[in-house]
Amino acid sequence: MEKYLINPNQKLSKISKDIYGHFSEHLGRCIYEGFFVGEDSPIPNVKGMRKDVVEALRDIKIPVLRWPGGCFADEYHWKDGIGPKENRKKMINTHWGGVTEDNSFGTHEFFELCSQLGCDAYVCGNVGSGSVQEMSEWIEYITFDGTSPMADLRKENGREKPWKLKYFGVGNENWGCGGNMHPEFYADQFRRYETYVRDYDSNNHIYRIACGANEFDFNWTRVLLQKAGGRMNGLSLHYYTIPGNWHKKGKALEFSDEEYYTTIEKAYKMEELVRRHGDIMDQYDPDKRVGMIVDEWGTWYNVEEGTNPGFLYQQNTMRDAIVAGLTLNIFNKYSDRVKMANIAQTINVLQSVALTDGEDMLLTPTYFVFKMYKEHQENTLLGSFITTPKISEKGKLPKLIESASVDENGVIYSTVVNTSIDEGAEIHCQIADFAVSEITAEILTSDVRAYNSFENKNAVRIKEFNDFEITNDGFKTNIPPCSVVKFVIK
Repeated sequence: MEKYLINPNQKLSKISKDIYGHFSEHLGRCIYEGFFVGEDSPIPNVKGMRKDVVEALRDIKIPVLRWPGGCFADEYHWKDGIGPKENRKKMINTHWGGVTEDNSFGTHEFFELCSQLGCDAYVCGNVGSGSVQEMSEWIEYITFDGTSPMADLRKENGREKPWKLKYFGVGNENWGCGGNMHPEFYADQFRRYETYVRDYDSNNHIYRIACGANEFDFNWTRVLLQKAGGRMNGLSLHYYTIPGNWHKKGKALEFSDEEYYTTIEKAYKMEELVRRHGDIMDQYDPDKRVGMIVDEWGTWYNVEEGTNPGFLYQQNTMRDAIVAGLTLNIFNKYSDRVKMANIAQTINVLQSVALTDGEDMLLTPTYFVFKMYKEHQENTLLGSFITTPKISEKGKLPKLIESASVDENGVIYSTVVNTSIDEGAEIHCQIADFAVSEITAEILTSDVRAYNSFENKNAVRIKEFNDFEITNDGFKTNIPPCSVVKFVIK
């Protein structure tokens, strides 16, 4: 029997709601057909936004949405996406499928979407192919409430009052698709561009996010903190879980048990990444003023057969739910440093929470993990520890991965992931100085290859979980294999 200890007396960091954020890029069918269908569409919509998608995301309390990319951000020129739609310039989306982008979804549509979702906006600016002036004018257009060329232009386009802009990214992946820069050069570029990201409203301080490292590039983090740390509020980090390699990633639905464990073990590398990048940040920012922003994470497989290879459309199984559950638990555990994360991507691209097909929509296993975990948002992380064997061929993957938090009413939320395909886990959870009066629980579990299809949308669903027993010092339970379990403890 494994020991699970929760200490309500050890109150640690606040778990930012923005750890549960999402990412939407002009890529494949994420924006068009995913979020946006246009006001004339027969698909039920409000001002062009799909009602089913908006309702589903509101139900998981989506806190923040990142847009317009991604690699697309550094070839996006925002003035092409404003004004009457019939007059908007068309462009080629060179990164994603070479399709024509008609810019019918632009700044006004994005903020309308955020309004309907009830979430904060995270806009990513163009450093790779854009100018300082272009970025500066975009900030003015979005946030300035007064008389100026860009504010007047916004008003001409139908928006009298400015929007609230919480987060702004100064470029994206500038070590790669955003310009192939060296860290020293980008640090100087960040300082230059960030200077003109003005706070026009004293009540709207823009949280400025610098482009951070790709995976294990610890030198990038060190250089950025050395040269520009005092001018940033956040530093990004990107990491994708790929079972194979960039050229042969593996399939979303067809995989061996060995490939499953390889995938989960690679997903668990997020703990090492967050810890080691965090250690470097601590050297230059011991007060943790700069937040770690993991604004691209998730699984990446070969596209589904018969789909455009540039659209990155993949299915989503119970394997992906395990990846989501363990990753979010890691972010919770490091919430003293991790202030935002954005799964890639929200709809129809990579590790989506929803898939659409014309008027139809389904929710993926990953969606239900976000639904189970939503109560962690803005809770206080509690000290917790679980004894667990290491599994997988390399012996580096914990069988059980957990986190626990407490809300303002003293209710404890515990989320536990069992990564084993075939072994359950008996657990004795001891909660210090806490008399348990009531526990409710729910579970997401199925065969590791199970997924929701348009023919069977309910193959993987959250269910009530009752296999636990309250004890004098906590509770005992048996966690089934390949499962994510949430306990609500009063």
